[in-house]
Amino acid sequence: MAATHRWLKSFRTLHLYLGVFAAPALLFLAFTGALQSVNLHEAARGGDYKPPAWIASIAHMHKKQSFDVPVKRVPPKPSAANADAAPKASAVARANDKPSPMPAGRNLWPMKIFFVLVSLSLILSTVTGIYMGWRYTRNRRRYGATLVAGVMVPALLLLF
Repeated sequence: MAATHRWLKSFRTLHLYLGVFAAPALLFLAFTGALQSVNLHEAARGGDYKPPAWIASIAHMHKKQSFDVPVKRVPPKPSAANADAAPKASAVARANDKPSPMPAGRNLWPMKIFFVLVSLSLILSTVTGIYMGWRYTRNRRRYGATLVAGVMVPALLLLF
């Protein structure tokens, strides 16, 4: 066997097992990224939508590597003494506001849809790669152990 062929075989094996180990994390990040692209992980300002706890939790894991979602403080309501001063202060604040950096008529949905499609493509590509790797590998025990390790290592790291 030529030295070049041995190197190539070693690189293919390394690629296979690194890909299998990283596949669960890729699936998780692609899924949570798709949810975040359409803002399903945060409450809408001035709206009724409150995200389910599991979506907020996994989105926080995606962004901050922790499931502990901090509780947002509710701003205090103005007291009766400050009620008269509040309209005047808000009028002054609105007059001093700078224009928003984003143009008013800009539609973000095409880009959001694009990134959701990219996430779905990554999920489909990863799942088919896992299947093909399983189907055509010679050592299914090692392959399965590597896949399980790709799930268990991050789960165990949550304990620290």
